[in-house]
Formats: sequence, C-alpha cells, structure tokens
Amino acid sequence: MNALHNRFLGVVLALTSILAITGTSQAMAASAEDLERNARQALDTLYKSHPVAETLSRDAKAILVFPNIVKAGLVFGGSYGEGVLLKDSEVTDYYNSVTGSWGLQAGAQSYAYAVFLMTDEAVSYLEKSKGWEIGVGPTVVLVDEGVAKNLSTSSLKNDAYAFIFSQQGLMAGLSIEGTKISRINR
Repeated sequence: MNALHNRFLGVVLALTSILAITGTSQAMAASAEDLERNARQALDTLYKSHPVAETLSRDAKAILVFPNIVKAGLVFGGSYGEGVLLKDSEVTDYYNSVTGSWGLQAGAQSYAYAVFLMTDEAVSYLEKSKGWEIGVGPTVVLVDEGVAKNLSTSSLKNDAYAFIFSQQGLMAGLSIEGTKISRINR
C-alpha cells in the first residue's frame, strides 16, 4: 500500500509541475520588445561563453533564440519558453518551444538555447511548417564542448547547430529532443 501511495503522490507532483509550467506560460509571455531585448542579451552571453557561436552567426541564414526556457518534472515533465527568429540581426518572427517528457527525472531549471540555421532549406522548413519538431526535418547538431572544439566554418555540414546555455537550477538530464517549435503571434 505504501508503494502505491508513493507512486500516486509522485504522479500528482509531476502533474502539478506540468500545470505550473503550462499555466505560467501566459505569465511568462513577455512583450515583443522585452522578448527581443532578452534574446539579444542571451546571444551576447552565448558569444562570450562560446566564441564559436559568434563565428557560426556570421554564416547562419537565421538564428532562433529562446532566452528563457523553464523546465520541471518528476517522472512526467515539461518545458516552455518563447523566442525570436533573427535574420540579418532583425527580428522576423516569434516562436514558442514546448517539450513534454517522461522517465527517470526530477527537478526544475531554466536555460536558454539558440539554434543557428545554416541553410536556406532549414529556414524555409521552419517558416513553412506548422511546428518544427526537433529530430524531424533539418538535421540539428547539439553543440557541446567536444563538438565546439572541432567546429569551424570549413567543417560545417549540417542544417542547424544548437547551443544550450545559461543553465540555472537542478534537473537530471537536459536535451532539446522532443521539442516542438511553433510560430506565435505578437
């Protein structure tokens, strides 16, 4: 009976976490000006911590920047954040990023991520699709320290490169797989 009680409590806490994330998505919704400012500040932070990202930005056709993703979970989890699409340093559209997950996980954290779209095809796919699911469509490489050491403009072969940065909080595991990115109106 005690195991059943603990499992039920875990499910209730997980659902509460998910509802907290989705319920606060409206509260997290920043004005277009705030979102643009936060995205530019996030890019500056990324460039200082990963100079290769700034090098990539020079050849990128567009950059999708999510300055604040909030993730929480206990067995079941989710994340939400809003971002901008930059082309030639100008904001052209607004997007949200939503992830749902289940498995061995516990905790809460916030982070930022940026996806450097290197081909016109990748940009076109994002703009024309009803929602881009990472892992479907253009090839996205998650850049970590090992990949960054070997990355140069002459070695670029993929459609998109993603950086996760500015992590705060404690959560076991972090990825952008299973994330759906959709255009939103501002």
